[in-house]
Amino acid sequence: MPETVHIIDLESGNLRSLQNAIEYLGYSTKLIKESNDPEFEIATKLFLPGVGNFDHFVKQFFNRGFDIPVTKYIESGRPIMGICVGLQTLFKGSEESPGSEGYKLIDLNLKKFDDKDKSVPQIGWNSATSIGDQMIFGINPNNRYYFVHSYAAIVNDSEIEDLISRGWELTITQYGKEKFISSIAKDNIFATQFHPEKSGVSGLKVIKSFLQQEHYSQLPPLININDGSNNGLTRRIIACLDVRSNDQGDLVVTKGDQYDVREKDSQGGDVRNLGKPVKLAEKYYEQGADEVTFLNITSFRNSPLVDQPMLEVLKEAAKTVFVPLTVGGGIKDVIDPDGTKIPALQVAGLYFRSGADKVSIGTDAVIAAKKFYELGGKGDGTSPIETISKAYGVQAVVISVDPKRQYVKSPSDTKNKTIKTEFPGPDGEEYVWYATTIKGGREVTDLGAIELVEACEALGAGEILLNCIDKDGSNSGYDLELINSIKSSVSIPVIASSGAGNPSHFSEVFGKTKTDAALGAGMFHRNEYTVEQVKLHLKEKGFQARLDTETLK
Repeated sequence: MPETVHIIDLESGNLRSLQNAIEYLGYSTKLIKESNDPEFEIATKLFLPGVGNFDHFVKQFFNRGFDIPVTKYIESGRPIMGICVGLQTLFKGSEESPGSEGYKLIDLNLKKFDDKDKSVPQIGWNSATSIGDQMIFGINPNNRYYFVHSYAAIVNDSEIEDLISRGWELTITQYGKEKFISSIAKDNIFATQFHPEKSGVSGLKVIKSFLQQEHYSQLPPLININDGSNNGLTRRIIACLDVRSNDQGDLVVTKGDQYDVREKDSQGGDVRNLGKPVKLAEKYYEQGADEVTFLNITSFRNSPLVDQPMLEVLKEAAKTVFVPLTVGGGIKDVIDPDGTKIPALQVAGLYFRSGADKVSIGTDAVIAAKKFYELGGKGDGTSPIETISKAYGVQAVVISVDPKRQYVKSPSDTKNKTIKTEFPGPDGEEYVWYATTIKGGREVTDLGAIELVEACEALGAGEILLNCIDKDGSNSGYDLELINSIKSSVSIPVIASSGAGNPSHFSEVFGKTKTDAALGAGMFHRNEYTVEQVKLHLKEKGFQARLDTETLK
């Protein structure tokens, strides 16, 4: 019988992926949901994972009485590992929630990253450097690990020295000009700010080292992997899978031209079938994709929520794909066929429990943004953006923007913000604004894309997935003007999407814009290029890209 590993469940984010990672390594898992659970007495290895809001997490931890059995567990000398907010709760408090106190094992407060020179939240793959001459639980300074957070234990040299003098072992990560604690260990306590369960094989090795209690290993020669051009992060490459059912009822990955996904033939054209979602996700993970995004382009709106096909896709993909998974489509208040109304927060919760790390909101984001402006630049707390980010953190909410170019002769010709374009319109128009669309690009609205993203950031979104209907399926490269205009309007990360046809388009978008990530779809689905080929091209051009060459042996 495999050894059982226990995980504290405070209903904070995606625990399914951590369970999958542990089970992939040959263990069984059991969730502890109550502080009086007798499993605390027999647990031999314990995880304290969490994502999202510090206040929400520590209130759940203390109000439900988990501090008492966890303290007893730690005093018994048995090993415990915290992840993300599970690390943060070891500290005294956080700027995110000034009135909430942490576990106070470490007398420091968490601070928010400065967004003047970089995107916040930090979302992406960064390094973790040991302070000492040995690796802590297999954390290799030459590898990359997945971070997704706005607040951190930002430290200076004297604070680092003080922690070391108190017996703490550390790894330090740099994001822009700021240094923060990316992992910390002392006696039987170990915690990481990054998500090892979402950090590919490198992250699985960290979990394995903890489970086997391999506290120290030899530090390898340090390779200079930070060129400083992206604040410490690698260039993030995302594989996107548009998923829908075809005319036979099979769930397939498809790709269209300006959102038309049907074959052009004399038979009327079935939905273009480029493969099965889970198999393609596994393939792109093995090729080195930094994230996989599933866009449920029909929202399966005739299916009862509990039978959503995407839930099963996520459950299966999360068993073998150990990088972040985003799901979009249908993240809204829904009414099941039996008349039951289900709020967007509950819908998102189902996706998170099935294996998603982020949810993408499209049409409802436009609706929320319009309401934001109608209310004089504020939300009323009811939109999916607000409810989901409040419970799970801003990093869990992605806004999918589907804009379309609108040419005007003068900025005064529209109420929306314009840019002067290098590509004049059909009648020589020198200015352009980007109209948002809804319902999968089928309906154009009078709200501009810049206005949309500014409102969504204020409402609590943590990332922008920036599509472009004009570029979709063109294989002509990204709309650089659009990306630069959106990126300059928000401080949260932006993912460039639509138009990639070859690896040079990725180096172009990273070289000519400040985009945080770039997404590819058709060129990967048609086997014209692999994710690995894109990353090797980026490295040849001088960009940092993650290539996970680790093995679990």
